[in-house]
Amino acid sequence: MMKLFIDTASSRIVLGLSQNGTILKEINEVNDHQLSVRIFPLLDHLFQETNVSPKDIDEIVVVTGPGSFTGVRIGVTIAKTYAWSLKKKIISVSELQCMASTEVDTDYCIPMIDARRNAVYAGIYDKNLNSVIPDQYIQLEDLKRKVEELDGTYTFISDQSFTSLDVLKPNIDLSKILEKHENDESINPHKVNPNYLKKTEAEENLQK
Repeated sequence: MMKLFIDTASSRIVLGLSQNGTILKEINEVNDHQLSVRIFPLLDHLFQETNVSPKDIDEIVVVTGPGSFTGVRIGVTIAKTYAWSLKKKIISVSELQCMASTEVDTDYCIPMIDARRNAVYAGIYDKNLNSVIPDQYIQLEDLKRKVEELDGTYTFISDQSFTSLDVLKPNIDLSKILEKHENDESINPHKVNPNYLKKTEAEENLQK
């Protein structure tokens, strides 16, 4: 099976093609404010370097958030368009779970994305990428209390720095992510949507 992986939700653009469990090519570059300009040349490069056509893809694995508002929407829109127009399978994965695929020597991974105002988007995962505490928007101090209740060692993973916390930079293990979702059922492309875990500031202001 040929799989296309798309992650534009975080500080890095991660694209990959996998065939029957073997990574054919992976692109991992710093994400910047030029994502909308860069993403299609990068996808084209991915296909050309592997001599694969979009129509050869069997399944699209897309990261639906949480993360950058614009980044998530761009990645999800591209994945949905491919899946719908080419009639391909599509599944969604969490950015926090992808971060948790980073190789560590501890029992648990705590991936975090700064959500401002002393809050984070975070989850807690074991070594097999099983969710111990679901992804959520949470105050940092509340997360620390949950972590202290864990029975085992843990590693905080984030691209950002946090006062009084030692964090490890994420390094996504694409093979581990794809293997974890090997047997996931395909979703209707129209039902694949960004998962921000929290309403945007504009949406919150509208409700005031």
